[in-house]
Amino acid sequence: MVNSLKANWLSNIRGDVLAGIVVALALIPEAIAFSIIAGVDPKVGLYASFCIAVIIAFVGGRPGMISAATGAMALLMVTLVKEHGLEYLLAATLLTGVHQIAAGYLKLGGLMRFVSRSVVTGFVNALAIRIFMAQLPELTNVTWHAYAMTAAGLGIIYLFPLLPRIGKILPSPLVCIVVLTGVAMYLNLDIRTVGDMGELPDTLPIFLWPDVPLNLETLMIILPYSVGLAVVGLLESMMTATIVDDLTDTTSDRNRECKGQGIANIGSGLLGGMAGCAMIGQSIINIKSGGRTRLSTLTAGVFLLIMVLVLDKWLVQIPMAALVAVMIMVSIGTFSWGSIKNLREHPLSTNIVMVVTVIVVVATHNLAFGVILTAIAVGFLGLCHVSAPSAGQRRPACRARQSGQQSWHWLHSAR
Repeated sequence: MVNSLKANWLSNIRGDVLAGIVVALALIPEAIAFSIIAGVDPKVGLYASFCIAVIIAFVGGRPGMISAATGAMALLMVTLVKEHGLEYLLAATLLTGVHQIAAGYLKLGGLMRFVSRSVVTGFVNALAIRIFMAQLPELTNVTWHAYAMTAAGLGIIYLFPLLPRIGKILPSPLVCIVVLTGVAMYLNLDIRTVGDMGELPDTLPIFLWPDVPLNLETLMIILPYSVGLAVVGLLESMMTATIVDDLTDTTSDRNRECKGQGIANIGSGLLGGMAGCAMIGQSIINIKSGGRTRLSTLTAGVFLLIMVLVLDKWLVQIPMAALVAVMIMVSIGTFSWGSIKNLREHPLSTNIVMVVTVIVVVATHNLAFGVILTAIAVGFLGLCHVSAPSAGQRRPACRARQSGQQSWHWLHSAR
């Protein structure tokens, strides 16, 4: 018990706390943006991010992974909110959690081991491209100050770690945010800030049972949305767990993570928040900032609420350019550059799967949809391999095994 407590919570206190603060700062504008996408008040996304991060820190199956309100989930809520309102969204969030808990008990999390490594590589590369593309609106139709601040932020992020001693103590993304905020406030620069994204809540979340009729009609309304939210949430969470496993050379409990996501979403729905799941970009920020254990996830959730309620006057002054610089750093660090450099060394079928995954995910803006379509492509290519080999050819099983090993090498060749 004591050893488990130390390993999961106390083995990396300084790194986890600092990384959690960085993640909390990056979560706030995203939570507000995702709330706007879903068509709800910004406090719904902020409450969801707080609740989900805190709960998943205790019940999740992947230490160091960040879960909160996400864009993929927000897109699925738009029609429900527009046609039926917030109360039905909260009810759908509760039912989403029930589905995910059931998936955990049915051990559906273990199905991720059947996902090809070339799909994971393509997924990672598509994510990196999407993260970069998401920053472009903040760099369009703006003054030169925004470009200068973004460039300065990238300079701090990449050069600060080179400083002796202090460069290894503080995470450079946190330094970037603090320094650029101070500069923007001192020079009174006319650039977009976190405060321009929406109004921050000023009260703690309270227990809130959805005000909807408890009948079959309500169930028929929320069931399709809750199933879609559960599937997308678990797919994105399982893919994120795979990536964090690779980055940290550790393993995760996928079925426990399924249950944990469900419990977290139920908690979010009861406290006025929307459904969420694991966030790949924020999880990578956490890992690259030094976060490793459950304490980093808990810190992110707790500091998110503290900053929103207590430090709101300072928080709204953070320039979006600082957060853009952090996310560009994440994009560059996420992309598997080795997968491009070593294209000629891999089988054509493996390359096709990777490229198809990238194109579909980037084109559809839906990570889960992209993975499903790519799985169909993998199945088609698998059928081609199973065709009868001529004399002297290797068996398809051997070829597939080698392809899997090469795909695994892909993901690590750029780390």
